[in-house]
Amino acid sequence: MRIVSVDPFYLRMPVVTDAADGTQDSFLVRIRTDNGLEGWGESDASPIVSLSVYCCPMSHGNIVSIRESLLGETLGGVEDIHRLHAKTLRNGLDIQHIHHAYSASDLALWDLLGKHAGQPVYKLLDGASATSHPKLPYASVLFGDTPELTRQRATDLRHQGFKAAKFGWGPMGKFGRENDVALVRAAREGLGDDATVLVDAGVVWGHDWQTALQRAADFAPFRPGWLEEPLLPDAIEDYRRLCTRKPAVPIAAGEGSGRYRDAEDLLLNGGVKFIQIDVGRIGGITPAHRVRKLAEEHGVTYVNHTFKSHLSLAASIHVFAAVEGFEILEYVMGGSSLSRELTTEMLKRGADGRVRTPERPGLGVDVSPAAFKKYLCPVRIEAGGKALFESAPP
Repeated sequence: MRIVSVDPFYLRMPVVTDAADGTQDSFLVRIRTDNGLEGWGESDASPIVSLSVYCCPMSHGNIVSIRESLLGETLGGVEDIHRLHAKTLRNGLDIQHIHHAYSASDLALWDLLGKHAGQPVYKLLDGASATSHPKLPYASVLFGDTPELTRQRATDLRHQGFKAAKFGWGPMGKFGRENDVALVRAAREGLGDDATVLVDAGVVWGHDWQTALQRAADFAPFRPGWLEEPLLPDAIEDYRRLCTRKPAVPIAAGEGSGRYRDAEDLLLNGGVKFIQIDVGRIGGITPAHRVRKLAEEHGVTYVNHTFKSHLSLAASIHVFAAVEGFEILEYVMGGSSLSRELTTEMLKRGADGRVRTPERPGLGVDVSPAAFKKYLCPVRIEAGGKALFESAPP
């Protein structure tokens, strides 16, 4: 197959707020080939910033846009995806945002190759004989503004049949120790004694590993499965200090990894027990799968980070579908209508409450033409009176 078009798109809700909700807009890429196939991918990134990486004029040999690197290239096998990944990142060596922006293209290329080969992506990643294993979805929501609202949110999730849920961001860490404990207590009370409660601190303690260590002890009576991102993504030494002191709750982190090297450093040197990777940030499925293999080698649990649409969710589950021991799946609840409507199908929970990997060729989900048109924000970029970019037709 030869790549004939690489089309980036900006989708957004009519109103975007400052809430920690990454589903309010989206950056999509559609790649088409000369045999009539198309693949779709999504990045969890600023759409306009990402879009510029696709259309920026060449500055020199180390600043070449993603579209220029991919157009006209051939795609016939897994080796081509790895080759194009390396080529594009090398051509854009001095574009700091390139890994983040390229994530959408990498997803689209895997989608394309799966459709061409007639196989789901996880079989391309782990072999034709690979078997997918169902995952336990945890509902991913924000803390309520108060413990009472958090308790109600947890109760609602329990009534919806969720056996696990993660509560994050919001007021956590902002109003003192007593309020932090009250939030976690409320989550446990609402979700019930038998469910898994996960806590996401939203990097609120920065480099302050001592407070993170204390909060882990404070939260331990409520038996959370992990304390996620108590520190900033680059606070590797502070994560090491925290984790070597054996906190009362296991530490999870990794969603801020924008490159494979970031995740490698956190996993090998930070000491976390759970490594959480976002295929829409790290550069796509290709580096995420490398992190998954590294996690297997070092006895760390790989978990997806996904707070976008089910296009991203489908891409995420393929990465670790073949590993039975990695069974926890972040599952967005309460996202925007954009995130809920973007695909024509969703990864629904089965009768046993678990989510299964799509077995259709490619990623296994399709972008909804109606939703695409509804949320599309057309973009035109000019420089010196010349159009550098204009959104392609839907």
